[in-house]
Amino acid sequence: MKLCLLFILFILFVSPLPAEEPAPDAASIPSEKPDSVEEFIENFDEASFFEAPPIIIESFPFAGIRSFNDIYPNLTRGQRIAVMSDAGGLRNAFKEGEPPRLLPAPDSGIDLYSVVMRRKPSHIVEALVLVPYSEKELDFLNIYNALGMISDIKKQEILVNNRNINSFMETTRLNNARNRKPIPDPPPADTLPYSVETLYVRFVDKYIGDLYIRGEISFSLYGITYDMTNFRDVTFSLFSIMKAERFSAVIYLEPVKEGVLIYSMSGIYLPRFIAGRVNLTPNMNRHISVLLSWIVEGLERESRRQNPRFFELPTTPEP
Repeated sequence: MKLCLLFILFILFVSPLPAEEPAPDAASIPSEKPDSVEEFIENFDEASFFEAPPIIIESFPFAGIRSFNDIYPNLTRGQRIAVMSDAGGLRNAFKEGEPPRLLPAPDSGIDLYSVVMRRKPSHIVEALVLVPYSEKELDFLNIYNALGMISDIKKQEILVNNRNINSFMETTRLNNARNRKPIPDPPPADTLPYSVETLYVRFVDKYIGDLYIRGEISFSLYGITYDMTNFRDVTFSLFSIMKAERFSAVIYLEPVKEGVLIYSMSGIYLPRFIAGRVNLTPNMNRHISVLLSWIVEGLERESRRQNPRFFELPTTPEP
């Protein structure tokens, strides 16, 4: 009886093996090769022929142009006039524990203060300048090229005791931090770098000697940031007066509707027993004036330079 039940279950639930199908005749297989050009054209599927995987385009993270008021909505009329004047814009010097006064709007995305304060400076100076457009509006590439001629920094003169002097006797690009071999400034670029760019510079200060600076150039939605610090100790007469990474200077540049906005913040650290006895503000202001003068000169040069990305087609003379 049990054998009968097992046999019935086997018949009900186990399907029979499919019969082996005979191999198709070669003549019955449709050929993928068209018999004629006319047949190929008639059956041509343009969509499938040119079908390709989707292309992902990663655009550079630039946003629309803003106005100066969007970034600094709370300045007084007198402050706005000072920012656009030839007197060097607005300056504010403060010490550790005191608040800055020229911070941009909180929603502007500009935060130089936290970058400078990471190195715990004892003396800080912030500056704000707006350089109006002259011959044409400037874009990111123009600003990037405007700050490309490091060798021109030493040419900038400032007024000290009714005399024009050069604060820096030499400004030179270096190969890298270890191989401090001087290298020439590159020619103006046709494209922007795709990532953070690092450069090394040697400044020969008229009063304290060599300053070895590492700078990082980065791009954000609206502007370009130059973050600089000293990668070697600063020495004077064989004595170390400032350790490496204790100087910080951050410069932010943004093309706005009214011109090019320049906001900078610089900080330097001195021990407390020295910081209370030394007034570093004049010296820091002197260096800021030199850098701002160099930047303005570079922007004016870019305003006059023909943009290499655009070419003027020759006009055909009228008969």
